[in-house]
Amino acid sequence: MIKNMKILATAAIVAVIVVGCSKTPHAVQDAGDFRCMQDGILAPKWTCNPQSYEAGSIVGLGSAPVSKAGANFTRNNAIAEARNDLAFQIETEVKAKVEHFVRGTGVSSKEVVESVATQVSKQLAHVTLNGSKQLEFWQTRTTVFVLVGVSKDVVNAEAKKEIVNSAHNNQDALWQQFQSKQALDGLDKEFPTK
Repeated sequence: MIKNMKILATAAIVAVIVVGCSKTPHAVQDAGDFRCMQDGILAPKWTCNPQSYEAGSIVGLGSAPVSKAGANFTRNNAIAEARNDLAFQIETEVKAKVEHFVRGTGVSSKEVVESVATQVSKQLAHVTLNGSKQLEFWQTRTTVFVLVGVSKDVVNAEAKKEIVNSAHNNQDALWQQFQSKQALDGLDKEFPTK
């Protein structure tokens, strides 16, 4: 009987240890939850990480608090913010690619590279915003989220056109470098289109 009690007590202790070890603290469980939350509720992934939306698009995210002025007013504010973000995304991506391309054509002057990159990226952001469209809309009780975007093919085609115009019209030395087949191949590589 005493032997059975010892076995039973040992089994109970082992069971308590196993059960105690199998439960993780609440904070540890929450630390692994990387889902997108907005206003305390589960939200579409694009509201937290807009760049994960589509590989073939450049996107911008905007949000606006729900206004007493009406749903249309709130949506327009969110779209305006999203378009500003989209312009920044386009400008940043295109400027980096243009700088890489222009340097690859053999132009070593930092001033020329910066001038061409800035001119092309600013002009391109303005032109492609006209072709942007709303891709997603989501609303919580307090906030409206809007995702706008434009196809990378559209951006790349416009970028190539702007680079050729910029090289031809403004930079004689750059245009001479640019006319080589290697430069044109490099342009297609930096700004691929279908």
